[in-house]
Amino acid sequence: MELDDLLSTETAAIAAVTAAVFSPRTRETIRRGAVLGVAGVLKLGDVVAGAARGATRGVRGEETMPTPSAAKPDGGGSSGTRSPRRSAPVTRGARGEPTPPAPPAAL
Repeated sequence: MELDDLLSTETAAIAAVTAAVFSPRTRETIRRGAVLGVAGVLKLGDVVAGAARGATRGVRGEETMPTPSAAKPDGGGSSGTRSPRRSAPVTRGARGEPTPPAPPAAL
């Protein structure tokens, strides 16, 4: 075996692959890199799809969806006032079961 055979590109590649196969630390690093790479590709796909949706929405002239805080500034319905009807407080009986509210008194 000559010195040129030991320093060839193929021999170096085989040595690197062998080291990766038998080294737990290297396998873990390669696995982590693969997982992060796949996650990055999926995130990039989401960003591109969202940008394409926004672009098509802009071309069509559709309104953008309002943010939840802009849609409901008071946290209530569309009229801005709260409903006058309120639920009766739940009372508990002797065994801890909820009891129904009393019927309204007749006038």
